[in-house]
Amino acid sequence: MTPEQLALLCAGLLVVSFLYSSVGHAGASGYIAVMTLAGLSTAFIKPTALILNIFVACLSTWQFYSAGHFRWGLFWPFALLSIPCAFLGGYLNLPVHIFKILVGIILWFSAVRFLMRQRPESEAREPKLRISIPVGGALGFLSGITGTGGGIFLTPLLILMKWARTKNASATSALFILVNSISGLAGNLTGTKSLPPMVIPLVVTVVIGGAAGSYLGSRKFSPEMIKKFLACVLLIAGCKLIFT
Repeated sequence: MTPEQLALLCAGLLVVSFLYSSVGHAGASGYIAVMTLAGLSTAFIKPTALILNIFVACLSTWQFYSAGHFRWGLFWPFALLSIPCAFLGGYLNLPVHIFKILVGIILWFSAVRFLMRQRPESEAREPKLRISIPVGGALGFLSGITGTGGGIFLTPLLILMKWARTKNASATSALFILVNSISGLAGNLTGTKSLPPMVIPLVVTVVIGGAAGSYLGSRKFSPEMIKKFLACVLLIAGCKLIFT
């Protein structure tokens, strides 16, 4: 890769990390899309996206937690089964093209919902354990297969089902993404037994974008603005799943 190509790649990752971290996400689906457009190999893309995810998810988790938006009781039931299921999904390499198209369409539908005129946020009610635990396991497996942290699936679900208010959903997804990215990366490295090269400049880039985005999202942006950004994130993620 030439210096010019690396600069363009970093610029794309910077924008993605800022946009995603502002809604409590870490950006894996966006990183995958950018790296795919850059012509990088699948063997490089999946572990690299998870590594970048881990760094940005750390920043997002801290910012949303320190701003007082994190709820442990909402987080742990979804995370309980998601961690081992993300490891399994990261270990497996399945032909899931049709499945990804269906998921992408669902993300597009969710994005349209967030772009529609929003009513004022009402009180949220956390789901029962018999719902949240298996749902978390399914989302964890899905995150491992797709090489993401699962936030693109969890956040819209929490908001649309009225299980959490917007910023509480972002805070929950941030830590959900972190633990699943670590588990997914461990599963991937168990299968491939190799780390991707040339990852340090990419990490520096997404840390800069993620620091700015997570700070503004947790402390400055309104819930309505976060939903608009979330719609953009879901549209990008949907395109990635459908067209790559």
